[in-house]
Amino acid sequence: MTATAIGICGLVATFVLIALRTPIAFALAGCALAGIYLNFAAPGGQGPEFALAVRPTLTLASGAIYELFQSYDLSAVLLFIALGHVAFAAGVTTDIYAAARVWLARVPGGLAIASIVGCGGFSAISGSSVACAATMGKVAVPEMLRYGYGDRLATGAVAAGGTLGALIPPSVLFILFGIFAEQSISKLFIAAVIPGLLSMLGYTLVVLAWTALRRSDVPSISERFTLAQRLSALGRAWIAILMFVIIIGGIYGGIFTATEAAAVSFATVTLLAFVTGRITRCAFLSALREAAHQTAAIFLIAGAAKIFVTFVALTNVAPWLVGQVVAFDPGPGQLIFGIVCLYVVLGMFLDPLGIMLLTLPFTLPLIEAQGMNPVWFAVVVVKLLEMGLLTPPVGLNVFVIHSVTEPRIAIGRIFAGVAPFFVMDLAVLALLVTIPALSLWLPAQLN
Repeated sequence: MTATAIGICGLVATFVLIALRTPIAFALAGCALAGIYLNFAAPGGQGPEFALAVRPTLTLASGAIYELFQSYDLSAVLLFIALGHVAFAAGVTTDIYAAARVWLARVPGGLAIASIVGCGGFSAISGSSVACAATMGKVAVPEMLRYGYGDRLATGAVAAGGTLGALIPPSVLFILFGIFAEQSISKLFIAAVIPGLLSMLGYTLVVLAWTALRRSDVPSISERFTLAQRLSALGRAWIAILMFVIIIGGIYGGIFTATEAAAVSFATVTLLAFVTGRITRCAFLSALREAAHQTAAIFLIAGAAKIFVTFVALTNVAPWLVGQVVAFDPGPGQLIFGIVCLYVVLGMFLDPLGIMLLTLPFTLPLIEAQGMNPVWFAVVVVKLLEMGLLTPPVGLNVFVIHSVTEPRIAIGRIFAGVAPFFVMDLAVLALLVTIPALSLWLPAQLN
């Protein structure tokens, strides 16, 4: 059996294991190790030498893992995750929602819009979609239901808003994309700013349209806040605003790299949380423990994916696949359409991190063969992964909202609530695909 044939069989076996609900880290690493071993045991289809294949297999796999985990950029994952957990424990992440709620009180659907803005603010600190949906689901959904909002609007707005954690920097997905695709993480973060704001604006337009078309789902405006109250609410969110300035302003201004911004923002929020008395030692240690658990899960998948990438490179599956696609001579539009369909389908069944690390060894060479910009492609991919958090039957954010809200709201009604937001996501995706400058203009200014 040739190396390419082994690679194809390994790829098929990986998808079969994933379809059987095997954890993606074990599916990637298991099939990759088996494929590497077979490749060394019978090179070029020669007679098998099973005993002699063990050492080179372990050497190659361990070398790949070492190469990944000695990466300086990978430390940004732990730092940004820890930043999000400490900020949440200190109440920093909900301050933006509280401020938006006060400032938007007189706008029809103001609480729903405030939830989306709050999700955007949370995302700018934590970088986690599921954590954002879980936190805002506990805070914003019960409040909207108490004020008389329809359950579909209340849950749909927060579930959709939670997906901003994948797109608005700092995003763990962008960090790992940058490491595996060998792209500047700082440029990826900056490239996502305009698409993230555009997505937030799109969700706001959905709420305004919903308010106009279904008045029964939105209560009449009853609350009034004075200017002093508004300024006071905005003032309480100063730590969250400072974190955004450090991360985005520091990177865009050339003061920090992405990893340095992660370290500075984590140290700053920790210091301010203790100085202002917003966090206790016990809560801080608990936040670090949760951050360690989440980081370990991500690193397990990333390590397995690195072995899988090594297996793909060893067996030349990616060049073979590129050759097969090029033989069909698809245009750039047809190629992008096919990739979009692939990610939408996978998004229905797999988690975003697994999808990205599984497909990147194959989709990125196709994009580069067409001369397309990998930074632009990263934004498109992360937007597609974000949309997968809303699609049935697995839509993670929908199930998170269902699990954290009291009283429980039927899954079907939450999926119905996210449907208009998903349609808006399709519109935003179309803009990002057809107008690459939306993603590339800001990174170009870094040069």
